[in-house]
Amino acid sequence: MKLILCCLSSLLCVFTTLNSASVERVEPAHWWVGMNEPVFQLMLYGPEVGKKTPEIHAEGIRIERVERVNSANYLFLYLHVGEVAAPGEFEIELHDAKDGSVEHLAYSLRLRDPNASQRKGFDSSDVIYLLMPDRFANGDPSNDSVPGMRETKVNRGERYGRHGGDLAGIIEHLDYVQDLGITALWLNPVLENDMQESSYHGYAITDFYKVDPRLGTLQNYEELARLARSRGIKLIMDMVLNHCGLYHWWMEDLPDPDWINHVESYQETNHLRTTNQDPYASQRDTLRMREGWFVPSMPDLNLSHPLLADYMTINSIWWIETLGLGGIRMDTYPYPDKHAMSRWCARILEEYPNFTITGEEWSVNPLTLAYWQRGKVNQDGYQGNLPSLIDFPMQQAIKDAFQQEEAWGQGLMRLYEALSNDFLYPDPMNLVTFLGNHDTPRYYMEVGSDENAYRNAFVWLMTMRGIPQIYYGDEILMTHYESDSHGHIRNDFPGGWKGDVTNVFTGLNLSERQARNLEFTRKLLRWRKNQPVIHTGDLVHFGPEEGCYVYVRHDPNSAVMVVLNKNLQVHRLDLARFDEILNGYQSAYDVIDEKEVHLGEALTLSPQQPLILELRR
Repeated sequence: MKLILCCLSSLLCVFTTLNSASVERVEPAHWWVGMNEPVFQLMLYGPEVGKKTPEIHAEGIRIERVERVNSANYLFLYLHVGEVAAPGEFEIELHDAKDGSVEHLAYSLRLRDPNASQRKGFDSSDVIYLLMPDRFANGDPSNDSVPGMRETKVNRGERYGRHGGDLAGIIEHLDYVQDLGITALWLNPVLENDMQESSYHGYAITDFYKVDPRLGTLQNYEELARLARSRGIKLIMDMVLNHCGLYHWWMEDLPDPDWINHVESYQETNHLRTTNQDPYASQRDTLRMREGWFVPSMPDLNLSHPLLADYMTINSIWWIETLGLGGIRMDTYPYPDKHAMSRWCARILEEYPNFTITGEEWSVNPLTLAYWQRGKVNQDGYQGNLPSLIDFPMQQAIKDAFQQEEAWGQGLMRLYEALSNDFLYPDPMNLVTFLGNHDTPRYYMEVGSDENAYRNAFVWLMTMRGIPQIYYGDEILMTHYESDSHGHIRNDFPGGWKGDVTNVFTGLNLSERQARNLEFTRKLLRWRKNQPVIHTGDLVHFGPEEGCYVYVRHDPNSAVMVVLNKNLQVHRLDLARFDEILNGYQSAYDVIDEKEVHLGEALTLSPQQPLILELRR
């Protein structure tokens, strides 16, 4: 009888270990030993798992605290991983007081990559290439349609539909990206977006731990990160903490009623982002800005809920470790609770002191941007902790510079004055500069399809302070004459699909204009890569005169003079005005035309053509 009971006991143990029926989700799926912060949040989800008592009997690992919520189907564990904890599997026991059963849940700790905590983010030595995975290249047609998803069919004729681009397509064309001179790759979100329509853009995430199967797998994502890294290209992940998708799995069973803001009665945000700084803002406006939904398909996450804030923080760290990320671009940065965002930044930077996070604050007011940057002393005492921001004020200025006629206070003067506002920022060198992105009309279109205006602006982008970002297709002056809608701004990259008439990757059927700008882009990016003076050098600029804007980047070893030129005829640029910089320099090398230039009394400028001159003594 004793033998029979022992056998039954053993069978019961095996049954409860293998048949973990009450746990459907374990997030994150694994963690690491050797993190700077030893405590992390583990979320368990399943029928009434919140009613069970967890125990761990593993060396170096203990349960710091247990958090239960309104829904009995969640259990939040805060695990402490000590210095003596070893990589490998351990068991989490879940004791059911009602029937005395014990469920055995296997969980694993992994070994971190050497020096993972010193991972370096992107900086001013990099050039970022922004691409939308669904619209770049279709490397694996087998995942174009995935049964069971709400929007499964591919239709390249539908501007807001899925077009079939994927991670495999990006991997297939990494050589092109590297050859272009790109050193950092920013993908619009690739996590699951199981939405009924417009799921191609990725910003309505329905599972924060799952790659969208129509774009590929976690293994594809990891392979992309590894192969990019081997080519000297950092991978930047586009994250969203403000909202999720309406069909996120937890929407059917929220942990707490306040996990989502206004879940019972929809309220849209008023988009009054300045309520974050405004000393006179009403409480009503401030709350609606923070708690309102972005759109009806994107429920607003309540980051004031400490468990949700921790969940999103752990998720971010998990992706950094899993992919070896080179940076994060945070979507809609000023919309969530600003104190939660500050703590999120601080926690990420505590783990990775040299990491880069850039935030989207779509304001053309530099005062608004500067408020968020790490090191800014704000009147209200707020400490932003955000290392970088996307420089929308400067993007507006570069548009004005070549859209407006030259006059006092407009045209090139707008660019000059925008740069003079850098005294507001603790670290202007860490701002991301750009001509356009996935939300804005392409710059070539903004300046009336004027190739010379685009060329001047691109020279500015490659030589100005900050971290330059290029939008995919701008290297061939992609257009959207159909409309300025997002669906057309995000057109397919020529050559990314089998049978495309034009193929940028091979050069097939490129127009003369496209080929010319592609070569121009390659030349400047490759030149910039080896120019420390452009990455970190000081900057001196001179007020625009006679349709020209002149500035110089310099350090103790070298100097580069840049001339932006709007003149429609040949123009004589008198050099006497720039003596404070040019004194001692006798000649220069023209980077664009690849020729030597004598620095006499004046330079002769070709109509509307910019100059990049490497100054020589």
